[in-house]
Amino acid sequence: METKAVRDGYGEALVEFGREDKRIVVLSADLEDANRTKLFEKEFPERFYTFGISEQDMVGEGAGFSMTGFIPFVNSFAVFLTTRAYDQIRVSLCYNKANVKLVGSHPGLEVGNDGATAQSLEDIAVMSVLPEMRVICPADAVEARKATKALIESKGPVYMRSGRRPWPVITEKETPFEIGKSVSLKEGKDVTLIAYGIMVHKSLEAAKLLSSKGIKAGVINMHTIKPLDRYAVLSAAKDTGAIVVSENHQKIGGLGSAVARVISETNPVPIEFVAVDNSFGESGSPGELQKKYGLDTADIVSAAKRAVNRKK
Repeated sequence: METKAVRDGYGEALVEFGREDKRIVVLSADLEDANRTKLFEKEFPERFYTFGISEQDMVGEGAGFSMTGFIPFVNSFAVFLTTRAYDQIRVSLCYNKANVKLVGSHPGLEVGNDGATAQSLEDIAVMSVLPEMRVICPADAVEARKATKALIESKGPVYMRSGRRPWPVITEKETPFEIGKSVSLKEGKDVTLIAYGIMVHKSLEAAKLLSSKGIKAGVINMHTIKPLDRYAVLSAAKDTGAIVVSENHQKIGGLGSAVARVISETNPVPIEFVAVDNSFGESGSPGELQKKYGLDTADIVSAAKRAVNRKK
């Protein structure tokens, strides 16, 4: 299976669409190599701006660019972008409905050895609570390209997660991408596995293992956390009667919370959550950290079994 980092798909897409649309400008906070915006800088140096480690100023400048007709893509590590510049994001972008695209790279435990201070396990929650903000996390590099195009074509503020490590490409180039509309990757009748980002591939792996044990699991790629695809969630609850939500994020405030809210309001069914449980991370390889903090394929399998058993 082909592997490619989401950040590479995103960086290449910026260059591709930058050739077509001269309104696109790119802003970075001294992390051009890490977030792959260096590709855009090399091709279009006159439309690239670096701000050093000044995320607040960068977001404010992004708002200014948007007010004059540009489409700014504002980039940094997810943890720095969504916390250090939160006030500017809330007021300058969301309150003013500014057409700014925020892209946070290196989210969750994927940062690995950089440790807890660089691991963004809260960004989905803090971005989702903001009025006007939409929140997206592609499953792979191919979907990152399509998501980047969707950001350009949409109006208003959007936050998108990028990814550091090469990850299996599981989506098709031909598959349509629409903000707010999930993609069903596998049908099932016993339980539905809902995930975004790197956890989508893990959910597909879990579905294979569950099938060998007689449990038919469906898999949904919920690439848009906000606005949530309510129809897909409600259909999953009706069709399988049990749900597992997996995310490289805190349990509190992420996709799991959004899905649980929809289900509790309409058709309560057993739900299990695979996510970091109210804890900071630590230094270690991504694989080691995922195992320690319960984000492994085996954890999804166990959660699915619990959800199915709760139906009984």
